[in-house]
Amino acid sequence: MGGLLSSSIARKVAMALSALFLIFFLIIHLAVNLTSLFSESVYNDLSHFMGTNPLVQFGLQPVLIFGVVFHFVMGFILELKNKKSRNVKYIKFNGAANASWMSRNMAISGGVILIFIVIHFIDFWIPELNIKFVQGDMSGMENGEYRYFAHLQHKFMNPVKVGIYVVAFVLLALHLLHGFQSAFQSIGFNNKYSKFVKNLGVIYSIVIPLGFIVIALYHYFNH
Repeated sequence: MGGLLSSSIARKVAMALSALFLIFFLIIHLAVNLTSLFSESVYNDLSHFMGTNPLVQFGLQPVLIFGVVFHFVMGFILELKNKKSRNVKYIKFNGAANASWMSRNMAISGGVILIFIVIHFIDFWIPELNIKFVQGDMSGMENGEYRYFAHLQHKFMNPVKVGIYVVAFVLLALHLLHGFQSAFQSIGFNNKYSKFVKNLGVIYSIVIPLGFIVIALYHYFNH
């Protein structure tokens, strides 16, 4: 693996592929969570399926975790190498003249998002693992009903936590505004489709984070 990722191009392609995987995952994650706005039963059924299906739990979930870790680790490696390559005393690098604020601060927004993901895991994923695999309760039931919707609402009762979610998804939007197009360019879409990819990236970068923000605010004001 180290040999395969030794070149700058290989690292960028690997980074792009992990980004595209996470972009696709966000669509699925949002689609499931959006059902909580319209139907408690549908959300519970989908959550129970995702939480107990062996393919999801033991196949897709480990891949997702690896993808998240790999993406952020590779991102920080690329950022360090980029800074090192600019660190030439006789060249004055003016990043603002050549790149947007978003592209120059991907590591910062990525770091904050990573912290948010850790909090999100502590809030949702780890408690589920404890219930299912430590306590051995795979039923998904609590007081005779599925627990998923009630747990979701409970997580968004705290205004501070909701505020953190909103800020994190605003940063995600900024991160995606550069990262979406960059990922496609890294795998060779820097051609006649560039304008379409850019426009699609803007739409995605606004709609997906906004969807998660709406979910958090909806459950905060309707708990």
